[in-house]
Amino acid sequence: MAFKVGLSRDLLKSDGEPSFGHGPMAILSDSPDIAYEFLPDNVSEITPDIMASYDGLYVNSPKVTAASVARADCRVRIVARHGVGYDNVDVKALAAKGVITTNTPVAVRRPVAVAALTFIFALAGRLVIKDQLTRQNRWNERTSHMGLGLTTRTIGVLGVGGIGQEFLRMAKPFGWRMLASDPYVDAATIAALGGEKVSEESLLAQSDFVAVFMILNEQTRHFLNAERLALMPKQAYLINMARGPVIDELALIKVLQNQQIAGAALDVFEQEPVAADNPLLTMDNVLLAPHSLCWTDECFDHIAREGLGCLAAFAKGERPLSVVKP
Repeated sequence: MAFKVGLSRDLLKSDGEPSFGHGPMAILSDSPDIAYEFLPDNVSEITPDIMASYDGLYVNSPKVTAASVARADCRVRIVARHGVGYDNVDVKALAAKGVITTNTPVAVRRPVAVAALTFIFALAGRLVIKDQLTRQNRWNERTSHMGLGLTTRTIGVLGVGGIGQEFLRMAKPFGWRMLASDPYVDAATIAALGGEKVSEESLLAQSDFVAVFMILNEQTRHFLNAERLALMPKQAYLINMARGPVIDELALIKVLQNQQIAGAALDVFEQEPVAADNPLLTMDNVLLAPHSLCWTDECFDHIAREGLGCLAAFAKGERPLSVVKP
């Protein structure tokens, strides 16, 4: 009997084609013992009926919760995430039912690091306002919107896992002073990448740009609260490439409204999609992206190859590359 895989429907484009192209699908189609299909409906949460219909799932946005695996007829034995974050999957609840969770930490390292650098360059160069000056024939105002040279600035990195390390590696040739903080990464590793290990408080107080790559868990939820945000200097910018709830968004909004920091660039939010009345949407000193700044054809191709590869390995009785620890 074939190993049956279901793929969440939000991985399809509006024209019905896979968002990551057809290349990675060969990982499944070329395996004679694997059958696959996209789920018939877009769902926000994987239901017990879905869990009873497949041996493995490949999911993007849908939540996989304790309720998903509550029934005795749960057939799924592996849930593979299309991406590195897995906050939409209750890993512990799945593990208790014998279901493993995988993610794609290797594929996203460079794309997310590049996206963070993109935000930094856009903020430093005053890209948005300069675009407006050009479109609105306000050339005479150029000297009032001078950009920031980066060679004399300090970049802080919160979270030095795979993505944070790739960011340091890519940023090193620019010659910036780079501070980094992560309780699980030693000073020697950070130094080899061109950074200096410091405490979170010291990093926030000294950095002109703070790039956040922390994993979201109960320990890091609202890690950047009002107290820690208050440590940042007035000229500082905050860049969040991690998960929205790592930052207390209401506290950040207040800090921005009071001009306690210079601005922010956010690819993630506490509520996604962002509510229409969110004050962040009307702020001129904030750059926003819909949790997709790193999305490119290459990025999605690599993510899908890593994620679908985990499913194919499991189907053959092998241990997948990236199993998330419960």
